[in-house]
Amino acid sequence: MVQARPTPVAAAGAPARAEAAWITRLAQPLRTSEAGALAGLSFAAKDNIDVAGVPTTAGCPAFAYQPTAHASVVRRLLDAGAALAGKTNLDQFACGLNGTRSPFGAVPNAFDPAYVSGGSSSGSAYVVAAGEVDFALGTDTAGSGRVPAGLNNIVGFKPSKGLVSTRGVVPAAQSVDCVSIFARSVGVAVQVLEQALGYDADDPYSRRTPLCDQPFPSAFRFGVPDALTFDGDAQAQAAFETAVARLRQLGGQPVTIGYAPLAEAAAMLYDSALVAERYAAVRSFFDAHEADVVEPVRSIIAAGRAYSAADWCEAQVKLRTLAQRAAAMWDGIDVLVVPTAPTHYTIRQMLADPVALNRNLGAYTNFVNLLDHAALSVPAGMRPDGLPFGITLIAPCGSDWQLADLGQRFHHATGLPQGATGKPLPPMQAIGGLGGQRVQLAVVGAHLSGMPLNGQLTERQARLVGTAHTAPDYRFFALPGTVPRKPGLLRTASGTGGRVALEVWDMPVEHYGSFVALVPAPLSIGTLKLDDGRSVQGFLCEAEATTGAEDITSFGGWRAYMASLSAAPFTA
Repeated sequence: MVQARPTPVAAAGAPARAEAAWITRLAQPLRTSEAGALAGLSFAAKDNIDVAGVPTTAGCPAFAYQPTAHASVVRRLLDAGAALAGKTNLDQFACGLNGTRSPFGAVPNAFDPAYVSGGSSSGSAYVVAAGEVDFALGTDTAGSGRVPAGLNNIVGFKPSKGLVSTRGVVPAAQSVDCVSIFARSVGVAVQVLEQALGYDADDPYSRRTPLCDQPFPSAFRFGVPDALTFDGDAQAQAAFETAVARLRQLGGQPVTIGYAPLAEAAAMLYDSALVAERYAAVRSFFDAHEADVVEPVRSIIAAGRAYSAADWCEAQVKLRTLAQRAAAMWDGIDVLVVPTAPTHYTIRQMLADPVALNRNLGAYTNFVNLLDHAALSVPAGMRPDGLPFGITLIAPCGSDWQLADLGQRFHHATGLPQGATGKPLPPMQAIGGLGGQRVQLAVVGAHLSGMPLNGQLTERQARLVGTAHTAPDYRFFALPGTVPRKPGLLRTASGTGGRVALEVWDMPVEHYGSFVALVPAPLSIGTLKLDDGRSVQGFLCEAEATTGAEDITSFGGWRAYMASLSAAPFTA
């Protein structure tokens, strides 16, 4: 169920407006096409992204203007059949990671209105988490497309720089700005990115970025920082440890990496001449209307005036030096895993200490765009206090589809609902940008992870997708005389069997034939029906072979049955 709509928190001196603090809706949803890959989906756009005929405020009423053309990304999504529902609130000039820096009010968290939503794409995250739209556009310079996702139990996809045009987007720091995508599932975020990406010659930072079309290896290596901080939040720390364990279950091997160069790069975004780019983005307006900008945004932008061109050049050299040091970590890992945010603050706490606490929220985000990485924030769990926790998967530029593949498998393995709606996740979708055809295969016995025949899967580059259960239409048997011991799964009349635990593995189709050739009689490969409605390939058994075999359906799975054997008392 969607939680009751929280009361917007008004900022001091906020202009009166009838809408909630998170969205200004259009009188009628805007459509330009009734057909296309995104037909039937609704979306919202952060209010620093132009929509023709709708004022763009960037969270500052004095700055507002009415664009005559859509931002490039908005036009592409409308042409793909999506319907625009409205514009969303943000931290003013996209300067903040908490969602309280707006004269239109602080955006509350979708799970508890006493807590921050995260920013600067605060309103975009809220409307997606609450189920008000199917997806939303944000922007990400220092983590604004990831932190709100992690704090609201949704997906935040921060593409490689230049992959999605920023033409028609009010810049924050233009050389590192990205348009980001919020959705309740990775599959929808991928659908949107497929339509949003494309080279734009009118965007000075657009790039023709080649995207890797191969997934991460089945036995992938994921980096974990050697120095993790959670600002004293034990619940967040425990949630991250659980996420690391889940990645191991998906075939990952944790590797400790030195975080120092990443942390140093992150600090440069605000503590060096790089902040001058924020001033340059709105210089003419800011010099004439400085008093119309809220604190602490005003002080942050004003700090950019103090730096010279030489200071900026020196900062660029230092950043490149740090980038060279940081690049060495990719020799030992495939993907970096960090908490999306180290903790979760109340709105009251944030307003009392807006600079230090905001900085804490960006502990694991600020370096990503500076070092030219792609990133995907995915939900990881719910804390005991009822607040969401998310992790971010990070990899080099061009790894977008790889991140989506791993992120989708991880997200579905959590069993979490979609945002704050209470609805279960939809079935996983194929990541179309990954090359080669693949087949999903369900295993119920000796091929399970850690079991004797699992190597037949991993040596064929199969990857664990997650755990599941059959529909309640199967009987499960322990077959006599097999080495190693094997089960038999037999389809029965609907509703006369039980749910049997299994694992779903994903295998390149070119290796599938050699695997099937290893399957001995009386076993075979057929189509299994899962309890979530999916159908996958999987192990079945000939009915004749189950005559006289032990019926172990009541155990609910092979692991439970094998555990019962090891626990049985010895008898002479």
